[in-house]
Amino acid sequence: MQNPQVTMAANVRETLPERSRLDDAIARAMDWLEREQKPEGYWVGMLESSYTMEAEWLLAMHFLGIEHPRMQDIAATLLKAQRADGSWENYYDAPQGDINSTVEAYAALRSIGMPPDADPLVRAREWIFAHGGLRKVRVFTRYWLALIGEWPWDQTPNLPPEVIANPKWFPFNIYNFASWARATLIPLAVLSARRPVKPLPPDRRLDELFPEGRERMHYRLPHDVPFFSLKRLFLATDRMMHLYQRIGLTPGREAAIKACLEWIVRHQDADGAWGGIQPPWIYSLMALHNEGYPLTHPVMARGLAALDEHWSFERDGTLHIQASESPVWDTLLTLVAMQDCGREIDETMQRALDWCLKNEIRFQGDWSQKVRCDEPSGWAFERANLHYPDLDDTAVALIMLARLPEKLRRQPRIQEAIRRAVNWTLAMQSSNGGWAAFDKDNDKLIVTKIPFCDFGEVLDPPSADVTAHVVEALSLLGYDRSHPALERAYRFLRSEQEEDGSWFGRWGVNHIYGTGAVLPALAALGEDMTQPYVRKAADWIVAHQNEDGGWGETCASYMDDRLRGVGPSTASQTSWALMALLATRSRDYDAAIRAGVKYLTETQRDDGTWDEPYYTGTGFPGYGFGAKLDFRDAALRERIAQGTELQRGFMLNYNMYRHYFPLMALGRARRYFGG
Repeated sequence: MQNPQVTMAANVRETLPERSRLDDAIARAMDWLEREQKPEGYWVGMLESSYTMEAEWLLAMHFLGIEHPRMQDIAATLLKAQRADGSWENYYDAPQGDINSTVEAYAALRSIGMPPDADPLVRAREWIFAHGGLRKVRVFTRYWLALIGEWPWDQTPNLPPEVIANPKWFPFNIYNFASWARATLIPLAVLSARRPVKPLPPDRRLDELFPEGRERMHYRLPHDVPFFSLKRLFLATDRMMHLYQRIGLTPGREAAIKACLEWIVRHQDADGAWGGIQPPWIYSLMALHNEGYPLTHPVMARGLAALDEHWSFERDGTLHIQASESPVWDTLLTLVAMQDCGREIDETMQRALDWCLKNEIRFQGDWSQKVRCDEPSGWAFERANLHYPDLDDTAVALIMLARLPEKLRRQPRIQEAIRRAVNWTLAMQSSNGGWAAFDKDNDKLIVTKIPFCDFGEVLDPPSADVTAHVVEALSLLGYDRSHPALERAYRFLRSEQEEDGSWFGRWGVNHIYGTGAVLPALAALGEDMTQPYVRKAADWIVAHQNEDGGWGETCASYMDDRLRGVGPSTASQTSWALMALLATRSRDYDAAIRAGVKYLTETQRDDGTWDEPYYTGTGFPGYGFGAKLDFRDAALRERIAQGTELQRGFMLNYNMYRHYFPLMALGRARRYFGG
């Protein structure tokens, strides 16, 4: 897989691919964008993720009593995604299936009437038994089984709705959880308090998954933790809360549930969903319905309508349900790619720019619970997410706005948008000098110890990739290291570099993404790119170039550091690697750059875009604490309780990554070689 630069120099022509060939690749990619732009001015690609999305919607339809007209098409998506061994995986070409995805898909197919002796279910059941059975499933899967009567509620983590009233100084205040965990926790707390059950019909129950009988099933949460530990204490506390609930010692519960419901209704987005992601959306609908909201209630009706309006994608005769959507992110990065290719502002770009400016968020979202900023600003990832603008989108918006032609940039509406966004961004800098995605100083490890938190990440600490994008944005706007915020950010980035020279990728896979974000940021900041630590990072990139000239990194690298920078070549990861090398401005890397450019031009499809089945986006690595994992800590790796299948992780395939990132790389390469 790996080869040094000297090998590349021997295998690759010493000149850039013909100028006409490079121009043609860029022109065809631009033509593809013209065809794909929406009438409103934005671009958006399908967001692929785990097939638990389709499974959980089928289970939610059973719980809500909905007969969706496309139910069989959703089921067809699940059946098409099943692996040959009978399981379902968390990301494309994962080394093995995932127990949680497989159990949820199995339950979903049974809920719509598939008999247990059907071949897909026979194979899935055999795989489930071979991998530990139901006792191995995570907390969220247990909640789903409890909702359909297949798991006892008192053997799920107790989420008291009284958490809504915890004061801000208390460690378990809801605003100490990451935005996505907070938005999911509130409706789940209502469901946990009420313990509703909508049992499957007798002929669809999951008896066959209890081969020794339900009475002999070991339902309790895993207790293989040190006796004198916070986690053991919280497990004991969880049992006590279940006891109090059984005997009715829950004073103030109705008031707490009412407060949770009000919070849920207040946080519904304009498009009908919640938080811009699937979990809070689907749990909020079930919680509200269980509390008496009919399906015809405006809140419910709007929430259900969102599923068909823009959260679903048809492909190859099946219906896929997205975990989120990315029109703002996709549009901002497309505009940056056009700028990289030297395209002047025309009608296409102007429509996209106007759409982006309209989507600036001027609302005091959840972040305002801890941060003072009189003029709220920022951009969210999705088209309708008032409560959770994020620093990554905002940084890319500022990069794009900073690079506009001076005459356009001086327009009052753009100057004001830049001023507001910069002030908000500076206010959101965390104490360690970095920036997180949604919150400031969201890093209280104690909240990760409660039993509810055995999935993904429940914290949102600063990361190198988000910080790099902010640094690049502020640098392009004229800030330098004389500004205290940028000096602290610079020190944060330096402290985050790995021993091998790379940077961890929190929101993209993985060290190629992190390094591809940091080096351009350092260049924009005016760093001396000949310094040894910069060269070490660039040398790491070159050392991981594939024989075909491209770069790739598997999602499995999040749990196996031997796989850092290792994987089949992809268009997006090749582009990140190229942008890292191009940022050094060093001719020492010309051979590697030429090979990468050649890979992109030769793998471009006839219609102007690229194929990329591999998942190169990251939702959750699955560590629980949100930050990078120290692989030297064997005990920590053991506690995370996942392998390279990433059963606690959540990986993503942004279908536009394969397009605008290659455009960025090709455009920058053309400038670098004198285009």
